[in-house]
Amino acid sequence: MQSFPSRFDGKTVIVTGAGSGIGRAVAERLATEGARVVATDIAPERLNDVSLGDGGVRVAGDITQTSVLEAVFAACEGKLDGLANVAGIMDGFLPIAEVDDETWDRVLAINLTAVMRCTRAAVRLMEPAGVGAIVQVASEAGLRGSAGGVSYTAAKHAVIGLTRSAAFSTKGTGVRVNVVAPGGVITGIDATPRSEKGFQAVMNIMMAAAPGLADADDIAAAITWLLSDEAKNVSGAVLASDGGWSSI
Repeated sequence: MQSFPSRFDGKTVIVTGAGSGIGRAVAERLATEGARVVATDIAPERLNDVSLGDGGVRVAGDITQTSVLEAVFAACEGKLDGLANVAGIMDGFLPIAEVDDETWDRVLAINLTAVMRCTRAAVRLMEPAGVGAIVQVASEAGLRGSAGGVSYTAAKHAVIGLTRSAAFSTKGTGVRVNVVAPGGVITGIDATPRSEKGFQAVMNIMMAAAPGLADADDIAAAITWLLSDEAKNVSGAVLASDGGWSSI
């Protein structure tokens, strides 16, 4: 994957879910391109394996917890240029008739509420400085109803709405907010089915329409572009990185 040395020189960027998959690819690419990366993940052992270069900071913990969120933003030392909200979990493909409250609450806590709280904290730092870029990670499941279980699908649709609202409310401030919607990606996320009915329904659609699996680096390229000054005129955009799946 081509990188652009010095593209993020002097910039501080937070990456959530940085221990594996898309988050790790984003964190390592940003570090290679000169950023001071504040990386967070729930798994310390995975986070320790991420290459952050000089000045990188690791904060291990559950981003849904206030103490962890505060530690992540404290590590920025008052300067924040970018935020990549990558942390997320799947829901076992549970359809509406089978989903339990515990799954619903946990999926929305990580995939939506934590995204909102990180975005809110980032905007509060960025607006006074007059500059900043935020990129959320939604999913093909945020564009249709046939790419995940009900909890995951609802959360990813909501992330797109959150992004558009945040982009509207920050227009003219120098802060940009965008969202990438990946299709199938090879990552370490646990996608173990918990509903045979739900899983088969999604797989039938994917096998008929999905173009195949992307690498995490492919999605990282889209995210880092939106974080960079090259995308300075882009805010409120939903960038599908799905090999054309969303066009079907």
